[in-house]
Amino acid sequence: MSTVGISLSIDVTKLRKERLYKGKKGTYADLTVFVNSDKDDYGKNGGIMESLSQEERDSGADKNWLGDAKVFWSDSDEFKQAPKQDAAPAHHKPATDEFDDDIPF
Repeated sequence: MSTVGISLSIDVTKLRKERLYKGKKGTYADLTVFVNSDKDDYGKNGGIMESLSQEERDSGADKNWLGDAKVFWSDSDEFKQAPKQDAAPAHHKPATDEFDDDIPF
């Protein structure tokens, strides 16, 4: 079994208050997290939405997306990304050592 560390970021102002419920130790919201081993264009691995009941899913109820999920640690090769290759070198060295004397400074 592998272990994955996931960082979650939600906009709490998007939580629908009518979906919050009281429990023994506090007020709760049922959320669903979707996680993909591939990152999107923003470096995120998934998203978080308010959970829907089976009836809501069957009726096509609107999904309430709350935020993003990002894998920050994993002991599984599935989530490990290859190091990014720089597209261009950090320093550009001219092909020749010629210098243009017409530069005005």
